[in-house]
Amino acid sequence: MKQLFQNLSNGSTRIVESPDPVAVSGTIVSTTALTLISSGTERMLVDFGKANLLDKARQQPEKVKMVLEKIQTDGLMSTIETVRSKLGQPIPLGYSNVGIVEDVGSDVAEFSIGDRVVSNGSHAEMVRVSKNLCARIPDCVDNETASFTVVASIALQGIRLASPLLGESVVVTGVGLIGLLTVQLLKAQGCRVLAVDMDERKLALASTFGAETCSLSSGEDPVAAGLAFSRGNGVDAVIITASTKSTDPVTHAARMSRKRGRIVLVGVTGLELNRADFYEKELTFQVSCSYGPGRYDADYEEKGQDYPIGYVRWTEQRNFTAVLDLMAAGKLDVKPLISHRFPFEEATAAYTELSASKSAMGILLEYSLDREQRQTRTFPLAPAKSYAPDSPVLACIGAGNYASRVLIPAFSQAGVRLHTIVTSGGVNAVLQGEKSGFELASTDVERLFTEEEINTVVIATRHDSHAGLIVRALEAGKHVFVEKPLCLTLDELAEIETAYTRANQLVMVGFNRRFASQVQKIRSLLENSSGPKSFVMTVNAGSIPGGHWTQDREQGGGRIIGEACHFIDLLRFLADAPIVKSALSAMDSEYRDTATISLKFADGSIGTIHYFANGDKSFPKERLEVFSSGRILQLDNFRKLKSFGWAGFKKQNLLSQDKGQTKCVLAFVDAVKLGGVAPIPFAEILEVSRISIELSGKDAPD
Repeated sequence: MKQLFQNLSNGSTRIVESPDPVAVSGTIVSTTALTLISSGTERMLVDFGKANLLDKARQQPEKVKMVLEKIQTDGLMSTIETVRSKLGQPIPLGYSNVGIVEDVGSDVAEFSIGDRVVSNGSHAEMVRVSKNLCARIPDCVDNETASFTVVASIALQGIRLASPLLGESVVVTGVGLIGLLTVQLLKAQGCRVLAVDMDERKLALASTFGAETCSLSSGEDPVAAGLAFSRGNGVDAVIITASTKSTDPVTHAARMSRKRGRIVLVGVTGLELNRADFYEKELTFQVSCSYGPGRYDADYEEKGQDYPIGYVRWTEQRNFTAVLDLMAAGKLDVKPLISHRFPFEEATAAYTELSASKSAMGILLEYSLDREQRQTRTFPLAPAKSYAPDSPVLACIGAGNYASRVLIPAFSQAGVRLHTIVTSGGVNAVLQGEKSGFELASTDVERLFTEEEINTVVIATRHDSHAGLIVRALEAGKHVFVEKPLCLTLDELAEIETAYTRANQLVMVGFNRRFASQVQKIRSLLENSSGPKSFVMTVNAGSIPGGHWTQDREQGGGRIIGEACHFIDLLRFLADAPIVKSALSAMDSEYRDTATISLKFADGSIGTIHYFANGDKSFPKERLEVFSSGRILQLDNFRKLKSFGWAGFKKQNLLSQDKGQTKCVLAFVDAVKLGGVAPIPFAEILEVSRISIELSGKDAPD
């Protein structure tokens, strides 16, 4: 299948061909018939992409601050690499999709194959979306009309927040696509509507929908017009659907409102508010969030957990349904809003028109995909290159941020043959596969285990899938490199140990910090130091929202298993002795991600890991202190190593961070090539994994 992407670094668009997505739990896959380009939102994205770096920085000052903070802690080169990676990552365009259900995942009883649905799916021949982000289309609603459902739901949510009553006077400022839909919905609500805009053509459309108008381009005063429209009382509500850097729309809204009037911002404006305008009238000002409750809530959007209707009457999906009902009843006429139609194959031309013509509103992309001739689940990318006979032949499962930015480039540098990359969605496999030089992109994970050429599997998926994939790979006779953690439960750990014993293949976890050059230096210094050591590891981890998958006990296992395991392994490596005792003291928190871990080693050494999520970003993210025989070593953020009282060694500073990722991968590749000893003894991997699981309380009863 094909999908449309934008390059954030230069604003260009291109169509990417990739394998079909696979329906997973709580999702559907649909074949696309029609998509709508949202002229306001998508024009902003394209314009932002085309802006130079300085203009991008001016538009996002908060991101500039984050970059400056990162330079202070991680160094200039590391920060530049991260920024380039972010800007170079293509993003999918579109969020208004009409199609036919092709497949359903487990836990989906609401939809069946063959249903005609609208969703927030992107501009692609096939899309995979959560069951809570789509709705069945009534038979009497045609595809072109239905394609406006998601955009109209944005308008509807803004209206719900304004809570207009029958007969109230409401002003809509900015009558582009969403504004004109807002006008119609307000009229259906029984409101009197005044439309304010610069564009006479859009105002003419608003007039046909029953609104009175105020033309800014003709010099009309919007405040005076609003007061006159409200018969001198002040308007009951103002819904701002304009997109501008100016604060005028908010200022005008406040001045034309009655006492205790309501102002809702659906669009984007400047927000330098005058307190007096709001204070004297006790005005309510609220920013609307997309298409309704559930937006950006991972439990709702990704896990399919609906809100009880008795407590949350209108969700994203229920707003979709409400809009479709209005369309079915003839209360919402979108045909006059269609300005252009393009075949999907000419989508880049559609975006050229979007940028060039400010009058463009509803641009439709039409699809002609033959459902019987879809792309297979494995897609060729590049012909095989020539490699040394002993080069590992590698398959990678997962193409997320860390895999694409760190792991895959490290394996490429190590000279392995990049055979197949697999993701469940397919598109990321193609994007990262093309960039890195993989031969095939696929959504068929089982193919990796039966492909005889592949002898090494890299697992870079979400944590709850690690154990099953490791066991499956070992049973297929493949070497395994898995990004931490190894697994999430003690039962999974036992299954992996059994599979490892039977397979006699290498298993490596990405505990890269023990391979960092400065850590290797510390280890070499400690080898000449007698007696037990004391380690203090301070990790300024920063907070992660509770809704993030890593915080989920079932999916991510929590941050002790998922991240603190790195530092347990690091101290285990430096102590060079088994851990005989461990304990964790956590701050009272649902997520247990602000905690102190105490370790006791067989040689008498002790270690403390302060893993804190409540610090400030300006402080070094990772600091290691080693106390040994009257001397001290201090390592800051894997850049600055200095000693206190250590004869013959003062300091070792690096221009950029070295957390050992490349050397970790290279050590594993060399072991596969030479059939040698594993870079990390499997017994140590089991030991660190077991302790991480026990400390996290993952296996403890709730």
